[in-house]
Amino acid sequence: MPAETTDAVTEDREQPVESERGALVAVLVMVLLGVAGIFAVS
Repeated sequence: MPAETTDAVTEDREQPVESERGALVAVLVMVLLGVAGIFAVS
């Protein structure tokens, strides 16, 4: 039983990590687009 509970915990932890990575990637893309837009305007 403990092995099963630890597996469930690791699975629960992996999903938020993936969503956090997606959010970080989205933020980085927005920042890069903003910087590129500033240089394009200037």
